Amino acid sequence: MKPDDPRVRWIDEPELGPLGRVYVPLATEGLATTLRHLFGRKKTVQSPEERYVSPAPLIYRGVHRLNRDSQGRVKCVACFLCATACPAHCIDIVAAESPWPDRDKYPESFTIDELRCIYCGMCEEACPVDAIELTSLYDLSGKSREEMIFDKEKLLAVYDMTKDAEPMRTAGVPEPRRKEDGP
Repeated sequence: MKPDDPRVRWIDEPELGPLGRVYVPLATEGLATTLRHLFGRKKTVQSPEERYVSPAPLIYRGVHRLNRDSQGRVKCVACFLCATACPAHCIDIVAAESPWPDRDKYPESFTIDELRCIYCGMCEEACPVDAIELTSLYDLSGKSREEMIFDKEKLLAVYDMTKDAEPMRTAGVPEPRRKEDGP
């Protein structure tokens, strides 16, 4: 499109008044915000003695967990969608033939490198059976890199630790299809 095209509508820059030229309203607003924070209620938490409580824990993205189904088995069907959707490539899954008749595969090995993860939630969104979730556990630390690589057992332990405080977020998701159901 050329600048002299009749469909182009040019807008003139608005004229600033004397008050707008000196930016007094903006400076006053900024000073008011500073004073409000300076003399307002303090939000300091003495960690680790006091634990920070997030005002919206369901939207916080913390440590991952692998969910269990109603029979206590890992809910994952090893479809690799979470690993494919992960922009940091921190999820590694090794699939095996399922010993249960209601699914074809299950994860023999499921690892997440928590140091490499950017906690974007793409794995959670990509999972068709809601097997992986991000919890509101924020105090994640380790003394070595090996401690920060979560395997299947550690991810299931996080589920066992958080299942009562944070129930699964999505309800009503159908269980995976059974082998007998066909395609």
